[in-house]
Amino acid sequence: MTTLSTHVLDAAEGRPAAGLDVVLAAGDGTFLAAATTDADGRVAWSADLDPGSHTLTFATGEWFGAADRTTFFPVVTLPVALDGDHAHVALLLSPFSYTAYRGS
Repeated sequence: MTTLSTHVLDAAEGRPAAGLDVVLAAGDGTFLAAATTDADGRVAWSADLDPGSHTLTFATGEWFGAADRTTFFPVVTLPVALDGDHAHVALLLSPFSYTAYRGS
């Protein structure tokens, strides 16, 4: 079993992406959980997850729209392969690009 967390940063504004909705699904698309990033742009799922494919979907369009900002990517979907250890996914956003990586 493994655990998962994410940290989303607004690279254009230089601050955490607080209040961004995130959905966690199993590799087959089965819904597992939904959460909203905290004031520091973080979500940590406390449930143990099976190793294998999972998907994180970030509602970036709604989040940018709530700030009266436009974006080219209304949704960011990141497939991840969990290997049994804790996994941390960092997402850096701007209105017209994003970068993701496995953090620590």
